[in-house]
Amino acid sequence: MADIKITPLGGVREFGKNMYLAEVNEQIFVLDAGLKYADSDMLGIDFVIPDIDYLVENADRVAGIFLTHGHADSIGALPYIVSELRVPVFGSELTIELAKINVRNYDGSKKFKDFHVVNEETEIDFGQAVISFFSTTHTIPESMGIVIGTDSGNIVYTGDFRFDPAVALGYRTNMRRLAEIGSSKVLALLSSSPNALSTAQSASEHEIYEKIFDTIDEAQGRVIIACNAGNLGRIQQVVDAAIKLGRHIVFTGQDMDQIVETATRLKKLQIEDKKAIIKPNEISKYADNELVIIETGRMGEPLKVLGDMAHKRHKWVKIKEGDVAFAVTTPSVAYETLVARIENDVYRAGGVMKMLGGDLKVSGHANARDLQFMIDILRPKNLIPIQGEYRELRAHAELAMEMGMLPEHIFIAKKGESVSFNKKDEMIPAGVVPAENVMIDGSGIGDIGSVVLRDRKVLSEDGIFIAVITISKSDRKIISQTRVHTRGFVYVKTSRDLMKDAGNLVNETVEKYLAGTTFDWSELKGAIRDALGKFLYNQTRRKPVVLPVVMEARAPQELTRRYKSNKKKANKPTEKSE
Repeated sequence: MADIKITPLGGVREFGKNMYLAEVNEQIFVLDAGLKYADSDMLGIDFVIPDIDYLVENADRVAGIFLTHGHADSIGALPYIVSELRVPVFGSELTIELAKINVRNYDGSKKFKDFHVVNEETEIDFGQAVISFFSTTHTIPESMGIVIGTDSGNIVYTGDFRFDPAVALGYRTNMRRLAEIGSSKVLALLSSSPNALSTAQSASEHEIYEKIFDTIDEAQGRVIIACNAGNLGRIQQVVDAAIKLGRHIVFTGQDMDQIVETATRLKKLQIEDKKAIIKPNEISKYADNELVIIETGRMGEPLKVLGDMAHKRHKWVKIKEGDVAFAVTTPSVAYETLVARIENDVYRAGGVMKMLGGDLKVSGHANARDLQFMIDILRPKNLIPIQGEYRELRAHAELAMEMGMLPEHIFIAKKGESVSFNKKDEMIPAGVVPAENVMIDGSGIGDIGSVVLRDRKVLSEDGIFIAVITISKSDRKIISQTRVHTRGFVYVKTSRDLMKDAGNLVNETVEKYLAGTTFDWSELKGAIRDALGKFLYNQTRRKPVVLPVVMEARAPQELTRRYKSNKKKANKPTEKSE
């Protein structure tokens, strides 16, 4: 009987940042290495990756990293992980090529080259476990689920999936392979949950294509497509429709350029008429009704770039009268406010905003029926719902119980919570490993904590209040009265009394401190900060960041002594080495 432990380092009770550990005896298998885009309250943070301290401490046990598909929630953290953890990385051909782009773009990992291409015919024997794969349907070609075969049964990780028999080759789920896996013992199923609350059947790819085609056909001017760069299925539909309607296509955005080039080279994106593709700097050469512009935006946020275009901040495209902005990405509920704001911006600029959803239900993830079908075909002993907020994981668990699974065989995990299995195939708690959010701020890794985020939030909401005062430490007196400055807190011209009173309070606080017998710079600044903070809150009910600046003025005779001393040192001859 194998000693098995499963631990999510991310991707549970959140959307994105997928990373799961399957430990089989002494070996650790890492399933996906994704990132999560920062929430709106994570000011200045670009994205978040999993905490890999546990993996670094057990680096000699890590057999490899196994990727399910080429989206950021599965491969986005890879550059930061392989810079610390030099282990082999496995994935389909397209997934590996996209992972290579990510890795090359980060200085700390650009020399990493230990990549291995696999497909659903591949089996890798690691001695204590055999790894195999099965194809799945998602919005990017060559998505795969992963099977870890052990003496105690299979551990199956679905990755992102849904069932749609009408999709093109390269996007199809291998039902025969799933049936084969289900015919043997499945000890644990780690199954995707983000669409678990939906019972609606997603529109077929043909219906989606018809909507895209009609929108482009009916447009009198330019059509500006907002799309996730990794959604190659949707990009293919836009390209096909545009070429059929005789329009030229412009790709904008670094992510888009790299992904399209890679997908075209690997023949995962088919462009029948290469002459239809033009460069952004050629837009002005064509009539508006001859153009389809496809943009992906920064960090996979295509909707935000529509806002830049509406505000005339985009390098190549400024939305104008007659433009149709068409979002073929389906934003989450969390982005509803952003969508409304972008829609207003587009209309103010003279354009029209359309969404792919509305009368069509569009999702790249399994709905409730798909999830139950996966359980039915695999017949797992245990279920660990993953990839979703708590409500979605809970809904997935309830779907499993409707099919007869007992609650004790379903584990809704927290990040870092481990579970193992006894001789009766029952799940039992197996401890906790570190699983904090690691926040990426520009090129900095993990150096942004909750205190910094809190300060940034305060700065954005309540501003900053700076008090500058000069003292003589030796004479223990104030040399220059307090000067106060503020940014983002109050309008100075209408708050002169407040500013004057605040300055007087600082003077009083410093005088009181200097009257004592001890002196410590930190204590003095702390006293100013506390006094000002309470005063400003009482007066305004706001809490700005208070920054005391205390400068020391030296007596002239002391400065003269220091100058003469430094001059003597400067004039002293230096010994020459032989």
